[in-house]
Amino acid sequence: MTLSFRKAVQLDSFELWNIIEPIVREGSTYVFSPDSSKEKMMDYWLAQDKATYVTESDGEIVGTFFLKANQPDRGSHIVNAGYMVSPKASGKGIGKAMAEFSFAEAKRLGFQAMQFNYVVKNNTVAVNLWLKLGFEIVGEVPDAFLHPILGPTNILVMYRKL
Repeated sequence: MTLSFRKAVQLDSFELWNIIEPIVREGSTYVFSPDSSKEKMMDYWLAQDKATYVTESDGEIVGTFFLKANQPDRGSHIVNAGYMVSPKASGKGIGKAMAEFSFAEAKRLGFQAMQFNYVVKNNTVAVNLWLKLGFEIVGEVPDAFLHPILGPTNILVMYRKL
């Protein structure tokens, strides 16, 4: 599978929604309400404070991620990111490929490190991927996420130099 990466544009909204909607509706990895509208999610995912990208395979968008300053001003040298892979394409290494591309892109954009503020602890696929890619767990917040099945669940703060 050959993957390519490019900046997302507003015309990608339909395909982005096809990736984002099932993940948000399922409700176990992102903080958004499962009944979030397409407009709400596109406004968030494509907001001006983010550099949003799509990952394509054979002309189809199979993943998306964004990069943004974790904090303004004196915290703006650390990048924050969010990633989603199409449920149809999960388990094919797309998340890892997006992460590796995003590290290089974030560095190119002038960031020095990446910080995830809110990784749901029981999202073991994501946690294990980030650990394999050099992230450290630098904090844990008890009961910060309301999991639809498990109830209050811990979240992790993860960090990696670029």
